[in-house]
Amino acid sequence: MRILVIDDNEQMLILLRQTMEWAGFDVDVAENGRLGQQLFEEQPADLIITDLIMPEQEGLETIRKLRKSAPEVKIIAISGGGRIGPEAYLPAAMELGADRIFAKPFDIKVLLATVRELLADT
Repeated sequence: MRILVIDDNEQMLILLRQTMEWAGFDVDVAENGRLGQQLFEEQPADLIITDLIMPEQEGLETIRKLRKSAPEVKIIAISGGGRIGPEAYLPAAMELGADRIFAKPFDIKVLLATVRELLADT
């Protein structure tokens, strides 16, 4: 199973990549939504973990575009919410089609369990 992680925070990319690889998944990473979408088109993933606030193309726009082109892909949205808090962005991610949402900081074990749960359905 392939996972695509999209986040502009390098430490978050490293944490998520290492955790998902340790769990046995193939992992690709991108530092913004535009690059993530491009990478997905070249190498489709079974599940995407995307931050919501990023330069070039935000996660909400990325979710909207991915839902149009690949409605079957599982999407987990993560956000610290910037200056206004995650509660401003995470509900919008669900409305656009995210399967699950997580506010930063989150428990990595819970995120991994959620990834496994979503991929068990595929």
